[in-house]
Amino acid sequence: MSLGKILVLLLGLAAVAFAVRTALTGTAGRDTAAQSAPKRQLDNVRERAKDLEREQQKAADDLARRISEQ
Repeated sequence: MSLGKILVLLLGLAAVAFAVRTALTGTAGRDTAAQSAPKRQLDNVRERAKDLEREQQKAADDLARRISEQ
């Protein structure tokens, strides 16, 4: 084999290896923690919103009870 054919073969193999690595990284190699971070953040926001709603309802109930006692 000539040097040109070997060089073309190596470049072809490098291109195929890059394509395979990119394809596998896109499907099987992803970090699940990175994918679940937005969901975890959304869950935290929802939980905090529920907590705030409970606190506001409790404050409204306390105020209504104080008004009715007077």
